[in-house]
Amino acid sequence: MKFLDLARVQIRSGSGGGGCISFLRQKYVEYGGPDGGDGGRGGDVWVEAVDGLNTLIDFRYQQHFFAKNGVPGMGRQRTGKDGEDVVLRVPVGTEILDEDQETVLFDITAIGERVLLAQGGNGGFGNLHFKSSTNQAPRRANPGQPGVEREIWLRLKLIADVGLLGLPNAGKSTFLAATSNARPKIADYPFTTLHPNLGVVGVDETEFVVADIPGLIEGAHEGRGIGDRFLGHVERCSVLLHLVDGTSDDVAADWTTIIGELNAYGGALADKPRITALNKVDALSDEERAEKQAELETVAGHVMLMSGVSSEGVMDALRALRRQIDSAKRAERDAVEEPGPWRP
Repeated sequence: MKFLDLARVQIRSGSGGGGCISFLRQKYVEYGGPDGGDGGRGGDVWVEAVDGLNTLIDFRYQQHFFAKNGVPGMGRQRTGKDGEDVVLRVPVGTEILDEDQETVLFDITAIGERVLLAQGGNGGFGNLHFKSSTNQAPRRANPGQPGVEREIWLRLKLIADVGLLGLPNAGKSTFLAATSNARPKIADYPFTTLHPNLGVVGVDETEFVVADIPGLIEGAHEGRGIGDRFLGHVERCSVLLHLVDGTSDDVAADWTTIIGELNAYGGALADKPRITALNKVDALSDEERAEKQAELETVAGHVMLMSGVSSEGVMDALRALRRQIDSAKRAERDAVEEPGPWRP
């Protein structure tokens, strides 16, 4: 299945059916009176988060979602049928944006969450509704209210516990493949990873989700390379694992490049907890390891040594991530305000 994280759709709710002007005419009923029914209301447009989806690819092939109109009212006091609703089924983590692609209307973060995007128009009143003691034969009815038509954008931000960061060929996909059942494409050229990958990692009888995004290069926030559009997929992560290629000539500069892009991206991404790991240490001698670790620690602080190929240091990194995730969840629980004392 292809990955798509941004889609534009056109939605329109149904218009209400018009009211009916009708009078009862039967042979043995002398004073029949008005009996025109009301029109049915138009269908709504909803968005709902469902399980089993992790891409917006369905919206590449269908961009228009129009709810049904309400049926007009009929004689014999018959109300028209309501229009059928339309439901857009999206993966968890989808944001609903206005047509300017900046204003966030809704953020869908839980399975089963359902949000109304466009409400259908009400049906019009038939002439039976206007009957009164002073107006016993009304000859008026209301038209149905029109539906709402608008253009919206769907933007997917994958929900994961850990996000992998690094330059191209830093070993992110190798790490994901070595620690989970995910099978991302791995090759020795830049930008092998073209779309985010998710993997479930198990450590010490617990599991968490890791997101691997395409590598960043200097100037990504200005659109260079694949750009920073995929950084949104690690915005929801509890902790970031920053992998630095140990075979690089200047590991400190590589680390600084990624941190600069995070700061340029803005938001709270640069302030998220990070664990820095010097990767591919299996290709280094003991002397080179110590030298590059010391060089990287001058700018990044504590640095872990790791190799996704030989699995050296991988378990230590996973346990460190697990501790950070638990700490973030505890902080989130503590941030929830406790209910105050009962008051009459």
